Amino acid sequence: MRLLPRASRRALIAAGAVGALALGVTVALPVVNAMAASGCAVTYTTNQWQGGFTANITIKNLGDPISNWTLGFTFPNSGQKVTQGWSATYAQSGSAVTATSMSYNGSLATNASTGIGFNGSWTTANPLPTSFTLNGTVCTGSTTPSSPAPSSPAPSSSPSASPRPSTSPSASPSPSPSQPTGQTPVAINGQLRVCGVNLCNRFNRPIQLRGMSTHGIQWFANCYNDNSLNALASDWQADLLRVSMYVQEQGYETNPAGFTNQVNNLVEEATERGLYAMIDFHTLTPGDPMYNLERAKTFFAAVSARHAAKNNVIYEITNEPNGVSWSTIKNYAEQVIPVIRANDPDAVVIVGTRGWSSLGVSEGGNSTEIINNKVNATNIMYAFHFYAASHKDNYRAEVERAAAALPLFVTEFGTVTYTGGGAVDTASSTAWLDMLDRLKIGYANWTYSDADEGSAAFKPGTCNGGNYAGTAVLTESGNFMRNRIRTADNFPTS
Repeated sequence: MRLLPRASRRALIAAGAVGALALGVTVALPVVNAMAASGCAVTYTTNQWQGGFTANITIKNLGDPISNWTLGFTFPNSGQKVTQGWSATYAQSGSAVTATSMSYNGSLATNASTGIGFNGSWTTANPLPTSFTLNGTVCTGSTTPSSPAPSSPAPSSSPSASPRPSTSPSASPSPSPSQPTGQTPVAINGQLRVCGVNLCNRFNRPIQLRGMSTHGIQWFANCYNDNSLNALASDWQADLLRVSMYVQEQGYETNPAGFTNQVNNLVEEATERGLYAMIDFHTLTPGDPMYNLERAKTFFAAVSARHAAKNNVIYEITNEPNGVSWSTIKNYAEQVIPVIRANDPDAVVIVGTRGWSSLGVSEGGNSTEIINNKVNATNIMYAFHFYAASHKDNYRAEVERAAAALPLFVTEFGTVTYTGGGAVDTASSTAWLDMLDRLKIGYANWTYSDADEGSAAFKPGTCNGGNYAGTAVLTESGNFMRNRIRTADNFPTS
């Protein structure tokens, strides 16, 4: 949440979504079209990597209107399995698979279409199914799919981070993908990529990053020093530092070179400690990201060039769009992302969503607008923000639904109200974090600062001293978040 120091904040939101793109080194397999005038058409496309693949399916009803549906198909060999699906309920018996509609996409008028998908695994060659049924009607057609040999996982970059203080030595310059070395989050996980609806590590396994967001670095620069960042890495055992650079509100627009240097320095500090660094282009007012389009291009060209060789940098290209359509945000993203890709083709990019990154919920919408009109780019995720005392069951339900279809990252949330103040809502905060843990959705808590507000982790005045470790300097929110973040990550490495 973006709060002006010691002042009331703007109304915030919460909602989430998640986009399904298979990344890493992928091989695009042919499109299979099966059509039947008697009732249905199916398009099935897939990207694959060693041992796994993502399938995206479009179902078109050519018959009478239906209120619910079941799609059936058979894998060509028994080594293919559905491991995680979205926008349908999946069942598999042997090689036979069924996908049954959800409550929100079961109704299909004549000539109407809907999209579903899943992540799968394979142990032998991975050809495509060639026959589908919709509610028992065979979708027939002549197809001749071919299946290129699967690619190997992209070679991971060598970890650029040294271990957290008081841990074992850092990774060797070129670690084997089969054997992690070092104990920091970056040393273990290496270069991240989006796979299906998850954030995956160099072993192509879904992971969750947990960490903290700075406050506006124009106001709280004194909170980000060697002692505080050592505490975040070693005492909090965090995985991530989100660097929040406001564009307006006395931020970047007043001194582009100075703020760019400030961000770069904090990225270097995170890198030294083996943390992932999220660069937050913190737009809030005005809510239209196009207002800052040229600034964004200039800024991201500079920071992506500076950090292109690193494997721990994530780019959040617009913080909380508001008062504009999803199509406007998408247009902005499709102009900024190529600027980053020109320098850093492998980094994960996170796109803000409508209604203060609530996927539209706080402006009366939902994630369907994104699911049906994803950003035309790969290796991207979608931002969701919430404040636990203000955003509860209906927001959580939308995240649960969206997370089945879109890759989500909670780049900012608070344990208090959307104003940044008030008491910690422990029950709602626990419900939120339990859900994010279960769905493996990463998060950054607002805020790692000593701002005089309920969302701050440190008591006022802490950043004027030198002690940041332990619980004596923490607020109620800080203690709650430290306890959650300190629990073991258990990153999968095989």
